[in-house]
Amino acid sequence: MLTLDTYRLLGRSGLRVSPLALGAATFGDEWGWGATKDEARRMFDTYVDRGGNFVDTADVYTDGTSEVLVGEFARHRRDSLVIATKYSSMTDRRDPNSGGGPRKNMMTSVESSLRRLGTDHVDVLYLHVWDDMTPVEETLRGMDDLVRQGKVHYVAMSSAPAWQVSRMQAIADLRGWSPLVALQVEYNLLDRTPERDLVPMAREMGLGVVPFSPLAGGVLSGSYSRSDLGAPASEDEPDGTRRHLNRALGTVTERNLAIADEVRDIAHEVGRSPAQVALAWVLHRPGVTAPILGARTVEQLEGNLGALEVDLDPQHLDRLETASAFELGAPHALLASDHIRAVTRGDLVIQGRG
Repeated sequence: MLTLDTYRLLGRSGLRVSPLALGAATFGDEWGWGATKDEARRMFDTYVDRGGNFVDTADVYTDGTSEVLVGEFARHRRDSLVIATKYSSMTDRRDPNSGGGPRKNMMTSVESSLRRLGTDHVDVLYLHVWDDMTPVEETLRGMDDLVRQGKVHYVAMSSAPAWQVSRMQAIADLRGWSPLVALQVEYNLLDRTPERDLVPMAREMGLGVVPFSPLAGGVLSGSYSRSDLGAPASEDEPDGTRRHLNRALGTVTERNLAIADEVRDIAHEVGRSPAQVALAWVLHRPGVTAPILGARTVEQLEGNLGALEVDLDPQHLDRLETASAFELGAPHALLASDHIRAVTRGDLVIQGRG
């Protein structure tokens, strides 16, 4: 059984982090569906008091309130925590340099984050969303400068193409710049497509996978039913609610609800909640370091932390993976075919690397 103080190494680094990260995107109610300051404080204390040390935020979460609250809550135990934040989302629609990966935005964003967090360093800095207009060398060199200045300890990527991340890691290695240690990507039973390239790339290149939205916006927690299929938002459901967002993103589909049904059935069989089963699946996937929990109440957080105690047997895992099967696409489907196995290995038994 895992616990929050059963720490894991983050990628190809010596940084020790808890196997579940506390997501602070819900700290603050500016977006219409987050937690009040008092509730956020209770969640933070619950997580840390149980041995959790990995807190994830970003410069734009709840319009900056998330970083302010994380900084306030962490003030008297800063050195024992691993605080990750992000940059690249535009903060001023009138300023073209207030977003993206350029050095100017990076330096400005980090200084602003440090002020909001009330600290002199960030433990992990992510490029939040891929920017195809900035040379990767500019981004990598800026990150390396921040590490050398002591304002950032480790650097990482989020929501970026696998080939670009691998290219950046190779450049960093060849030039002696700070390597990327983590990859944040949406990964859950509803969306296993990162298994095509992103997760294998991360494992090969030394990045720990830190999945966000492991419950697919709550769909895997059993909060939705067939009545939500194609249903318009009601007057009681403002634009800022999570349910409205999931409908807008097209997350509530027949396929996804069928997967959620399988999760619910297995949860009933093992005496756990659907959320705990879905989290346990992603928690134990190869290459995954720490899924991010995005609770809005202490009760939700405590329930989600119960995933650490769930040990799914091979039969349950097979059912989950069958229900959530996805198209491998080219060239993966070809490479996995019996024909290619036959022409490359014949009838020989060849053991892979351990």
